[in-house]
Amino acid sequence: MSNPMERLLAERACERLVLDFVHRLDLGDPASVAELFTEDGVWEWPPPGDGRRFAGRDALRTYFASRPADRLSRRIMSNVRVTPTSPDTAEATSYFTTYRVDGHTGAMVPPGPPVQVGHYEDVFRRVDGGWLLASRTLHLPFGGGTPRAPRP
Repeated sequence: MSNPMERLLAERACERLVLDFVHRLDLGDPASVAELFTEDGVWEWPPPGDGRRFAGRDALRTYFASRPADRLSRRIMSNVRVTPTSPDTAEATSYFTTYRVDGHTGAMVPPGPPVQVGHYEDVFRRVDGGWLLASRTLHLPFGGGTPRAPRP
């Protein structure tokens, strides 16, 4: 991509998708994460992860909607590095730290350590003038189980 303004706009649009993804999981409607993907989009956690892989918006919607209703989470995104690879494609790597508990009743939860620290590798594609995730691959070098919130 030779036009600096087009490159900047592509980078910003893709960075916004990275942030919208975690916002929808943490503060919005988790099932709506599927709308950030292309129709044939893929989310996967390859080995040494558990091998989960979901392809297509319907499968993604079902997967993200299965999030427990009593789960409280906050993801911190950093080191978002977007690289346009053509006028209609881009790649990114971004780091995440996840704080999460299940059994949340609405009360404030005492802070604890993060349950995950890892990074995403993303591929973006421009579709009908807008940018979407074509694939997201999760890499998790630091992870553990989700604790239960303490009872008030």
